[in-house]
Amino acid sequence: MKKSHIALIIVIAILIGAMVTAINDSSSYADFSEAFSEPSGEFHVVGKLNRDRQMIYDPVSNPDEFIFYMTDIKNEEKKVVLHKSKPQDFERSEQIVLIGSAQGDEFHANDILMKCPSKYQDGEITAKDQSQI
Repeated sequence: MKKSHIALIIVIAILIGAMVTAINDSSSYADFSEAFSEPSGEFHVVGKLNRDRQMIYDPVSNPDEFIFYMTDIKNEEKKVVLHKSKPQDFERSEQIVLIGSAQGDEFHANDILMKCPSKYQDGEITAKDQSQI
């Protein structure tokens, strides 16, 4: 066999190994019940902030811990510990995606994605935004 054939086979084997590793390490979307049934896995949990419950963030004592309560798509509420600082405009978010895992009775998130309300309504700029133009 030629050296180029051997090199091609090695490159293909490395690519297949990388694809298998990426598939096994990828997280999946779930609700809280799924995430808590498999605490060792990492999940993307979609839900909404419970604005009626207290949010705890003390940047002086621990700037990388923000605690709040979220309700998932099946209306199950859990305490969430976000291991990052409190996101800007967090209270205005319409939908939240947490990336993390279950630990005890809490969901520990390493990252968060937020869908905030659009400043455009039906293609129009709101009056507040028009004053900034």
